[in-house]
Amino acid sequence: MGSPGIRIVLVEPAGPLNLGSIARVMKNFGLDNLVLVNPQCDRLSFDALKMAVHAKEILESAVIFPTLAEALQGCVRVIATIGRDYSGHIPLESPRTSLPWLLEETEKPVALIFGREDRGLSNEELNYAHKLIFIPTNPEYPSVNLATAVSICCYEQSQLAKIFTTPKSATTEIAPVDMLEPYYQELESLLLFIGYLYPHTAASRMEKFRHLYNRAHIQTTEVAMLRGILRQIEWAIRNS
Repeated sequence: MGSPGIRIVLVEPAGPLNLGSIARVMKNFGLDNLVLVNPQCDRLSFDALKMAVHAKEILESAVIFPTLAEALQGCVRVIATIGRDYSGHIPLESPRTSLPWLLEETEKPVALIFGREDRGLSNEELNYAHKLIFIPTNPEYPSVNLATAVSICCYEQSQLAKIFTTPKSATTEIAPVDMLEPYYQELESLLLFIGYLYPHTAASRMEKFRHLYNRAHIQTTEVAMLRGILRQIEWAIRNS
């Protein structure tokens, strides 16, 4: 059985048949934490409930958020799924190689994000992920149905879940996504003020900072230290 801390996060799902199928496969592999971001269909529609079969309670208990940032509150490890055509800076991994890292965290919530059926995740949404995974497929027909993608990832995590049972020390607690967001905002403001960033390029430069910190798996105590450094720099500038 998978850890109850794993959130299966679907961004703007549009197909009720997919939702029902996803609920069913989640129950197959011991997951029940379904999160929907601005869904474009009714999770309790006839088609969704019909496809869910004996997993209707997962659809009924699904939590809905208007934005991905809100859906990820409290999560300390986040993986997003993506197609092969990604051209960013984060290395792509397969579910089998990346999910062990997600499952190492047994005490705090973690998230596995799936994008829209027709266009996946935006670059802004990908910025919340520490890792990116793609499902290796036939290059001649690489597109994978949303429910199929979730099924593959749920199966892989179920095969790995029993391995990761060692509790984490509180002194090495990884900072959740929502704890890092205020730091990024403060850092961007300071870098704009001192002229390191320019308004027209700030977004792309800040993406690189996010990737840097995501790779480092910043701990909660380290976030506090980094924010303290920013405040001290701001104080020094004001009093110089």
